[in-house]
Amino acid sequence: MSSAQFVRPARITDVETVVDLQVVSWRAVYGDLLPDQVTREMASDQAREQFREQWTTALESPPTSRHRLVVATDEIDGKRTVTGFAALGPAGDPDLWPATDSEIFALHVDPERTRQGHGSRLVNACVDHLVEDGFSTVHVWTPEADNALRTFFEEAGWQADGARREIDMGTILPMVRLHAAISP
Repeated sequence: MSSAQFVRPARITDVETVVDLQVVSWRAVYGDLLPDQVTREMASDQAREQFREQWTTALESPPTSRHRLVVATDEIDGKRTVTGFAALGPAGDPDLWPATDSEIFALHVDPERTRQGHGSRLVNACVDHLVEDGFSTVHVWTPEADNALRTFFEEAGWQADGARREIDMGTILPMVRLHAAISP
C-alpha cells in the first residue's frame, strides 16, 4: 500500500473533487436504477452548484461537532489525489437515537478506483470517528436492488435492520437501511 493512501478530514480545496466524485459515483451505483434523465441532471451545472454549496456548508458550518466529511487519498501518476469521500454524523431517522445511533450519509469512491481499499479505509475511518464520538451503532441507506454499494456493506458484515423507504426520482427507488454495531 502506498504511503499516500490515507483518510483525512476534507478541506475546502477538496470540494470540487468531492463534487466530481459524487457525480461519477452516483452514476456508477444508481445509473441502472434511475431514468436516464435523472442521471443526466445529476451532472448538470445546476446540480453541481448545489452539491458545491452543500459540501462547502458541511465543512464551514457543520450541523454539529459530530458531523464530518473525510476524504481518501492515493498517489496517482506521482500526484496525491482524492479518490473517495464519506460524510458521517448523528443519525437523522426518527426511529433512531442521535446520541448513540450514527449514519454514514454518503460514501463515494471514484469508479475507476474501486476494489483498491479506498471504500474500506473510508468506512474504517468513519467508524473510528463515530466510536470516538460515543456512538454504538452506525447505519447507511442503500438501494434495495442488487448494487455495488449494498454488496460492499453486506460483505463487510452490515445487515438490514428492517427499515425501508422509497425515493421518488422520476421512478420509485426502494432503499433499505443497513446497520452495524461499533465499539472501542
